[in-house]
Amino acid sequence: MLKKIFSMIITILLLQECANTINQGSQDTSPALNSKPDTIPDVELSSNYIPLEDFFKNPEKTAYKISHDGKMVAFMQPWESRMNVHIQTIGSDEITRLTSATERDIAGYLWLGNNRIGYIQDTGGDENFRLFAINIDGSNQADLTPFDSVQVRIVDDLEDIPEEVLIGMNKRDQRLHDVYRLNVITGEMEIIAENPGNISGWQTDHDGKLRLAFTADGVNTSMLYRLTEQDTFRVILTTDFREEVNPMFFTFDNKNLYVSSNRNRDKSALYIFDIETATETDLIFEHNEVDISWAMYSKKRKVLTGVSAYTSKMEYKFFDEWRENLQKDLESQLPGVEVRLSDLDDNETMALVRTFSDKTRGAYYLYNTETKELNKLADISPWLDPSKMADMKPISYKSRDGLTINGYLTLPKDSNGKNLPVVINPHGGPWSRDYWGFNSEVQFLANRGYAVLQMNFRGSTGYGREFWEISFKQWGKTMQDDVTDGVHWLINEGIADKNRIGIYGGSYGGYVALAGVAFTPDLYSCAIDYVGVSNLFTFMETIPPYWELYKKMFYEMVGHPEDDKELMMSSSPYHHADKIVAPLFVAQGANDPRVKKSESDQIVEALKSRGIDVQYMVKDNEGHGFRNEENRMDFYNAMIEFLNKHMN
Repeated sequence: MLKKIFSMIITILLLQECANTINQGSQDTSPALNSKPDTIPDVELSSNYIPLEDFFKNPEKTAYKISHDGKMVAFMQPWESRMNVHIQTIGSDEITRLTSATERDIAGYLWLGNNRIGYIQDTGGDENFRLFAINIDGSNQADLTPFDSVQVRIVDDLEDIPEEVLIGMNKRDQRLHDVYRLNVITGEMEIIAENPGNISGWQTDHDGKLRLAFTADGVNTSMLYRLTEQDTFRVILTTDFREEVNPMFFTFDNKNLYVSSNRNRDKSALYIFDIETATETDLIFEHNEVDISWAMYSKKRKVLTGVSAYTSKMEYKFFDEWRENLQKDLESQLPGVEVRLSDLDDNETMALVRTFSDKTRGAYYLYNTETKELNKLADISPWLDPSKMADMKPISYKSRDGLTINGYLTLPKDSNGKNLPVVINPHGGPWSRDYWGFNSEVQFLANRGYAVLQMNFRGSTGYGREFWEISFKQWGKTMQDDVTDGVHWLINEGIADKNRIGIYGGSYGGYVALAGVAFTPDLYSCAIDYVGVSNLFTFMETIPPYWELYKKMFYEMVGHPEDDKELMMSSSPYHHADKIVAPLFVAQGANDPRVKKSESDQIVEALKSRGIDVQYMVKDNEGHGFRNEENRMDFYNAMIEFLNKHMN
């Protein structure tokens, strides 16, 4: 459980789907782009050329959710250049805007019953999210958590109690989240579980009762259980953080759990977990190659419907005939794209369906499970022509020590695939992974003539416990070697022009970009660091207070500032800035709570003092990645100019 929580909180969220459904932007005003096309000099413009803005502007409509009674849909749509919540009655063309955010996008929303919407916002990217609510007729709009420097998390939306939600909030102590029962109509709240100082997460049963808690001391995690909310939590299981027994949800009698577990095995598998004996009993599903991703169930029929696992693409194993037939019918009606069941109403009559592929962000559909009628609600980005997009192909190569490294290679459309300029694009996290699908950054770079390689280096999640554990204390070491080996694979295959290879990444990917030009200075023509770590010592010193429970795990996985001082010094690009000779572009949000601005300041100062070409972009109203459209447009305009200049 601790591994999953840790992975969630440190994985950059703005570089994949958030950056790929990215918000709508203003017109490009860069003088260089107004005077000439933003493409590398030896790539001839063709009918496939797509304006930069089209890749990075707001989706037309996205993030659909269906009301519990199946009569309405809510969705995000641009207004005043910001993503805001809108609603629409099914069968009607009339759309009502509920929110009026102008400073920053609405970060997320949820249905609170059938007549009220809750939504969250932070300020300038500080990730101190507040919860707001508004009736679907626009009345009774309220800031439900009007507290400064406090972060709200949804513990349970309590679907069967529309006037209440359970939230986690670090109001009492910034390091810890207590659980509150909040009335979303009146704003009244009461604390129902006070964090004693070591609880990292909470979980409810199918009745919305708070029954599980998870403690962390950084290297061990415990699962706590109580039979009723009147009882005291008791420890039922303690494991090293390397062992994951991750409760997905209770069994339908609320007596035991469905869990993903890697105890005594490498790949996490789906089990029933007996609470009284604290053991995995029935093995329900395992995959030979990867961990399971998630299990699915029917709330109405109270049955387990299936489980998913991600290899190069998502795979399903269904246990429920109704759900399997639904998937088959949807795929027959929507050929050539990936089909995801996005949401269901409480009666399982009206379903929201999302499609996508590597060449399109896809569309949302409304599907009647009884009549099999399928109606399109919206194309997400209808201005992007799939026929002009490039293939994202799953690939694999061997690391120098014999590991199989999986990834994705995107070549410019209609290229011969040889002697190309390449952008290496390692993912953030680092304990996350890249996925197959539409990626705005990748498609934009391919459209401008660049091949793009994404690799799931060691430590990337989903490939089993051993593949994850061998990344510990390997920042800049074997983890970096996996990236370097991918570059050499491209060169040996004749795909990459060895004199035109750049590297770009965000968060941990930004660290990899800095490490690339510091530790293999002859390999890259240039590098782009987006909200990346430059100095492991200062990074450790400035982690957010609500990560305090994970500090010992940071020490185990990254290094201890005192015990591993030599290792961390050798792995910090800042302390090897004298080796960097390639041009560097650094982008940073001033309010970033995860990777502080000082991480970027110090590497920029170190290089500028040596006369190295460093371009530095700081956005004062952003955090861990750029959400506001005008800032993203500035960034991608600057990115492509930088690459074109240094990849000739």
